[in-house]
Amino acid sequence: MIEALQFGFMQRALAAGLFVAAACALLGVFLVLRRCSMMGEGLAHFAFGSVGLALLLSLPPLAVAVPLAVLASLLILKLPERGGMFGDAAIGMVSATGVAAGVLFASLGGGFNVDLFSYLFGDILSVTRAEVGVAVGLSAAVGAVLLRFRRQLFAMAFDAEHARTAGVPVKRLDRALAALTALTVVLGIRVVGTMLVSSLLIFPAATALQVARSFRGALAVAVAVGTGSILAGIAAAYLFDVPAGSAIVLVNAALFAVARLTRRE
Repeated sequence: MIEALQFGFMQRALAAGLFVAAACALLGVFLVLRRCSMMGEGLAHFAFGSVGLALLLSLPPLAVAVPLAVLASLLILKLPERGGMFGDAAIGMVSATGVAAGVLFASLGGGFNVDLFSYLFGDILSVTRAEVGVAVGLSAAVGAVLLRFRRQLFAMAFDAEHARTAGVPVKRLDRALAALTALTVVLGIRVVGTMLVSSLLIFPAATALQVARSFRGALAVAVAVGTGSILAGIAAAYLFDVPAGSAIVLVNAALFAVARLTRRE
């Protein structure tokens, strides 16, 4: 692995993967506590349609997927407020629309090509220098916002009504959390793909909540698990020639299983 780090593609993969994993882990703790983790799954499927549209129009995928995913995240919040439906129904509708749009755009573009497959299943070893810059910058921004408002988000996670009466702007922070989720999901699809990106949000957070004894400890453990799975997954991809995205997710699953089995009740 030391020799592998001499290659530019390995350096880019590690830089993008570590920053995205850290942002996903931090965000995932709040989402899991808020019982909103499936929003990541819905937005990942919607992002597939956005990427398909971008490739059909020969536009940069991130430039199209980021704003559309943010709009979709706000729509998921708005539909239950005014549409008389539950949140899981809104997530399902947005998810199905994204997948259907992605298949349609792929058909119009002559079928699934290599670029679209790389976003569907992930291809961290082929990220470009520009994508690394975007991933690092936006992931750092996501982490900074989450850490800045961690107390308010913590209060919302355990008792939204009490937080509202205490003066916490719950609705505004809910929208910010949804937008950050959309942003993080779009960044993550290059790492593990739209099919698996929600695992970067859920597994590190779920693992941390099994073993941590404080909220701050949960954030630290989640980041350690997320970044550790990236390192192990990329190492497995290089040494054993297996898909990096699948390896990353399976490492996360194994770490959760160990944490669950060794947890003291």
